[in-house]
Amino acid sequence: MNMMTDPNAARKEWLSLLAKSAATDLAQLWERAEMAPDYTVLRAPEIGSVMVRGRAGAVGAAFNLGEMTVTRASVKLADGTVGHGYVQGRGKDHALQAALVDALMQTALAERAEAVILSPLRTAKAKQKANRAAKAAATKVDFFTMVRGED
Repeated sequence: MNMMTDPNAARKEWLSLLAKSAATDLAQLWERAEMAPDYTVLRAPEIGSVMVRGRAGAVGAAFNLGEMTVTRASVKLADGTVGHGYVQGRGKDHALQAALVDALMQTALAERAEAVILSPLRTAKAKQKANRAAKAAATKVDFFTMVRGED
């Protein structure tokens, strides 16, 4: 899936980034961005649950793994642009800020929101991924067979 085959790929990417980001990181970036658009709340942040499904070996039959708590919110900017935010857990502020960023990314303020909010979140996510990979690499064990000199 890329920009050429999916017209919504960019939006899916930033919504995924907002959903997976730490609530504290997004809150700090939102505050620093000083972007306070006029908006109305279409769907106040509400907490619910979704069923998480899995597949054995990624190819087997789907099965219900369990439920996960999510929070969702929707906002409408003064110009009519609608934004949605879905986040894992019980973060009402996180969901509302994600919805606001989603809405702003669909307006003329998209470049600014990208530069001051999404880009730092991507950097933090990449750093977190590199740290996790480094920890995993530190525990790597290389197994090899020694030749004993016998035929």
